[in-house]
Amino acid sequence: MADPNHAQGPGKSILGIGQRIVTLVVEMVETRLRLAVVELEEEKANLFQMLLMLGLTMLFAAFGLMSLMVLIIWAIDPQYRLNAMIATTVVLLLAALIGGIWTLRKARRSTLLRHTRKELANDRELLEDDRS
Repeated sequence: MADPNHAQGPGKSILGIGQRIVTLVVEMVETRLRLAVVELEEEKANLFQMLLMLGLTMLFAAFGLMSLMVLIIWAIDPQYRLNAMIATTVVLLLAALIGGIWTLRKARRSTLLRHTRKELANDRELLEDDRS
């Protein structure tokens, strides 16, 4: 029996082409998986940062609402205390508003596996060009 690894003639080139195609496909899949892992790690860090920002936003909003309640309760007190409570309330509510807008902007810019999807689209486009 002949050893299939040492084929001669036209079969040898077919086996070589098949092996080359399999090698290229494996390398492509490996590259895409590595890219996906890198992007998932990046998205994990991004998600953690957004959760931190959301927590700070909620904290500022809670303190702003508490200050507003104290302001209403203390509205009958002397003028200086009233001005201090108004300033505190405005500052905390503005900080909550800025934090909320910042978080929303960051959330809208975030796309999961953007580079991986782009590379897969490039691969599909190249494969479709080869068929034509």
